[in-house]
Amino acid sequence: MSAAPEEFRPRRSVLYMPASNERALEKAKAIPADGLILDLEDAVAPDAKPAARANAVAAVTSGEYGARELTIRINGADTEWHAEDLAAAAKAGPAGVVVPKVNSPEAVRSLVESLERAGAPEHTKLWAMIESPYAILHAEEIAAASDRLTVLVIGTNDLVKELYAEHVPGRAPIQAGLSLAMLAARATGKVILDGVYNDVKDAEGFAAECEQGRRFGFDGKTLIHPSQVDGANTAFAPSAEAVEHAQGLIAAFEAGDGKGVVTYQGKMVENLHVESARRTLAISEAIAALE
Repeated sequence: MSAAPEEFRPRRSVLYMPASNERALEKAKAIPADGLILDLEDAVAPDAKPAARANAVAAVTSGEYGARELTIRINGADTEWHAEDLAAAAKAGPAGVVVPKVNSPEAVRSLVESLERAGAPEHTKLWAMIESPYAILHAEEIAAASDRLTVLVIGTNDLVKELYAEHVPGRAPIQAGLSLAMLAARATGKVILDGVYNDVKDAEGFAAECEQGRRFGFDGKTLIHPSQVDGANTAFAPSAEAVEHAQGLIAAFEAGDGKGVVTYQGKMVENLHVESARRTLAISEAIAALE
């Protein structure tokens, strides 16, 4: 039985930004991404990590990023920077603390305890990166380990690497993993974000992968370049046609005066179709509220 998801907010486009790059952080204030991951991990050289940590904290506490959801990706628990990153992020109070390579429910519980000890406010949630074969196979246990964990982020690059697979159009080598993670997220009421697309110059390939991710059911996509934001925003938003269809379907069902089953445009409509239509309208309205 699935848990109720957190209150909906758009996460069509969630952009990684190296927190060591002050110019990029300044530009991010005007990028129309739904969310930002201020990165202290892969995108930051070891000697730049203390400065990046300070920059991320300053950005989160600045109040200058509008409605964008701000998160901080800290270094993993097996690194020398983890403890200081976590403490600083907890104190800053972003919307989420993104942790790489979360492989077990025990790791989730330990992270949540650490956030609470460090004084993280209630609104600061845990975002867990699922990026190993072991994590994929235990994704439901990980997702269910704490209510404070609200978002799963798929790390497709690490997953491909650990599978000794290849990046190919259509992502056949990792489709099973994507599906397992999706099942875990929906069974536990969590948000789930698709992994990054590495070739920023391949707009056609990026659009195809966004469409695939949307069809799988992902709530949005993590991004590595601002040029990908508009494409993700379009792909993961209901089209005008979808909104019109949802409105018509709901109207037809309500006009049925409680019959339970009606037809709309020649197709049978039941409660489950109405629920999906209402979700489409809720997503569209939430996106409109951001604009």
